[in-house]
Amino acid sequence: MKNWLKKAWNWLLNRTTIDEKVVEVVKEVKEDVAEVKTRAKKVVKEAKEVKEAVQKVVKESKDVVDAAKGKPTTKRKPRRKPAAKKTSGTKSVGKATGKSTSGKKPVGKAKK
Repeated sequence: MKNWLKKAWNWLLNRTTIDEKVVEVVKEVKEDVAEVKTRAKKVVKEAKEVKEAVQKVVKESKDVVDAAKGKPTTKRKPRRKPAAKKTSGTKSVGKATGKSTSGKKPVGKAKK
């Protein structure tokens, strides 16, 4: 009886190679599906980035059309001019000595 069960079991296992092949194919398909899902996510992400870039291009092209018509640009802020230096009420400094020149007598006619 033991030999008969052993032979029957081996015969049954030999018949199940199709099932094993199906299991292998299922594993491969699952791996492929997972890979396709990750690729699809990457494609969607890239498509969003392309959409944003195209929107920026459209906005810029509108600006080019407006510039061709002669309209002023509104995107750039005007450049600030540097503040003018205050010269009133300050003493000028001599070049070589570093002394104040406001205390010197003017050169020319001397008073008597």
